[in-house]
Amino acid sequence: MAFPPRPLIAITTSLEPGERPKLSLGTRYADAVLRAGGIPLAIPPVGGPTDVERLVERVDGVLFSGGDDFDTARLGLGPTHPKATPVPTAKQDFDFELARAVLARGTPVLGICYGMQLLALAEGGRLHQHLPDDRPGAQPHSGGVEHAVALERGSRLAHATSESELRVVSRHHQAIASVGGAWSVSARDGEGLIEGIERADHPFALGVQWHPELSPEGDPNDRILRAFVNAAALHAARAVARIR
Repeated sequence: MAFPPRPLIAITTSLEPGERPKLSLGTRYADAVLRAGGIPLAIPPVGGPTDVERLVERVDGVLFSGGDDFDTARLGLGPTHPKATPVPTAKQDFDFELARAVLARGTPVLGICYGMQLLALAEGGRLHQHLPDDRPGAQPHSGGVEHAVALERGSRLAHATSESELRVVSRHHQAIASVGGAWSVSARDGEGLIEGIERADHPFALGVQWHPELSPEGDPNDRILRAFVNAAALHAARAVARIR
């Protein structure tokens, strides 16, 4: 029996350093991609620019998963905050190489938490390194707290979810302070913190600060993953049409 093709979605992984370095990835990311109609593929942060280009040629979409913090000193964004837990250098360098490749190539991309921050920083965004310091007295965002975010009317995010507000789960202490390049803000919390970003000039480039993969099946957050996977399927179909 022939089955209709499902888009292949690369999902970035975390790198655990040590004598025997290991990869890790929360299975909820893979479950969410599969539920949305894609085939999840966990990818390690290894290889150089040529390897990244070859990877992007072979997948239909890229999901940047959540992770720890950024080594801002390496990015030229000032000293790394003492409360930060930077990801290993190899992962940070790989992630930025991959982000720039998918944005340049027009490959559908979704960034979640660290992944959203990565997309913004790759194109001139600025970072809150530690929210309790930068926004004292603001509502907490770490530890899986649930809160509301308001979606910008007319945004791709609002269109994908058919909602003007979402209940979301957050696990972060860093956040985007401002976006650069062609990025625009598509969601904020009740205190104005940036919660979603997107690029109107890209086939599908979206970032959310929260964790839609943690929402229960049938939740409006599911539609974010479905819109992403649908965009990846369209990207794959167009690639096949060009070959023919």
